[in-house]
Amino acid sequence: MAAPITGTRGLQTPPGKSTSGTTTVLLLVFAVFFILGGVTNINDLLVGKFRPMFQLSHAEANLVQMAFFIAYAAFSIPAGIIMSRLGYIRTFVLGFVMVAAASLLFIPASANASFGGFLAALFFIGAGITVLQVAMNPVITTLGPTETSHSRLTFAQAFNSIGVTLMVYGGASVLLGDAKPIDAASATAEQLQAYRVEQGASIGHAYMWLAVAMLAIAALFWAFRSALDGAKAEEAKVAGTLDLLLTNRRVQWGALCIFMYVGAEVAIGSNMIAYLGEQSVMGLGLEEAGKLVAFYWGGAMIGRLVGGFVLRMFRPGRVLTTYAAAAIGLLTLSALSMGTLSGWSLILVGFCNSLMFPTIFSLGTEGLGERAPQGSGILCTAIVGGALVPFLFGTVADLSHNIRMALIVPAVCYAIIAAFGLWAVRHPSRVEQAAEAPTFQ
Repeated sequence: MAAPITGTRGLQTPPGKSTSGTTTVLLLVFAVFFILGGVTNINDLLVGKFRPMFQLSHAEANLVQMAFFIAYAAFSIPAGIIMSRLGYIRTFVLGFVMVAAASLLFIPASANASFGGFLAALFFIGAGITVLQVAMNPVITTLGPTETSHSRLTFAQAFNSIGVTLMVYGGASVLLGDAKPIDAASATAEQLQAYRVEQGASIGHAYMWLAVAMLAIAALFWAFRSALDGAKAEEAKVAGTLDLLLTNRRVQWGALCIFMYVGAEVAIGSNMIAYLGEQSVMGLGLEEAGKLVAFYWGGAMIGRLVGGFVLRMFRPGRVLTTYAAAAIGLLTLSALSMGTLSGWSLILVGFCNSLMFPTIFSLGTEGLGERAPQGSGILCTAIVGGALVPFLFGTVADLSHNIRMALIVPAVCYAIIAAFGLWAVRHPSRVEQAAEAPTFQ
């Protein structure tokens, strides 16, 4: 998932302010994009790990994503208020410390093989990452000339995608490589508990090192805590936000589609290990399937690299509808085919996801003027779709006793996104009307 794009109005950077300190901070922020992309999407592997480890249903396994993404709804607005009080760098430090503390909670959860403990740790990880992501995009626009802010944001998003792909691929070996089957029906309670503790050890170790890394980065940012004292974060505005959501059709569409997009993307990634493990699909083990999840996210990375060219040639609404329709086609092909074709059809949906987040976000907030930060906040909060849609996916899979049937859930999400693209073409904003006509219609 792409990092949220938050409003950047109200940033006040002294003209010509460019020091070695701010350059170092910018490089550190790029590194943070890389790391947090992996931390966020490693949850896909945890869903695959916990399901056999705790003998969970599909819906129960997807509580992993619910615990993580519900933090976006709970902490997005408080994080904005905190940033306006502390400033960018100190907010970063707070976020890193929160992620580090939450990572340490995985150690007792692993030692006790507690699924509830893992979920609690994931919730607090999500809270820390929400704090970080609220500050990440605005601080990148601050660290350098305004005219090059777009290229810096694009470069940072590329780091995010690379981090997701590499860390999910490597994480498959670390988290899933020691997976061993157990006959839960014949095992005693003591044997099951011992098995879960053994399987959870790799999780505890991995997150222990994540805590160390987060504390080290927090220390680096603290060393440069005065680098952006001249850049003032905009005061968070809560008043009028609900009215904007209730009265602006463009914002309503944008929020609904961010909810659907994040939900669909996370639902597919979270359940891909189980899907690829089906004998009628590819019959893969946990580690093999986990590595292919990296290709799903890698497709999104490739799509973003070519996305700028595509969006310059075609109207954003048409691009959005085309990519969403392609995703529906691939889901249908995957559901109706067998073997390798079924598996790779689902993996390729990742490419279709590539341009959806930034395109929905820009279309949903276009023309808002001074209310753009409030619109951005509404759309960022809609990321909570990553908590609810995967759970619905798992519920459909459980009730139908057929995970293929659950593909209808993301298909419906993409259908709504396609409809927004068509609506945007028919209802261009004043900004789009004033812009030069695209090369192709």
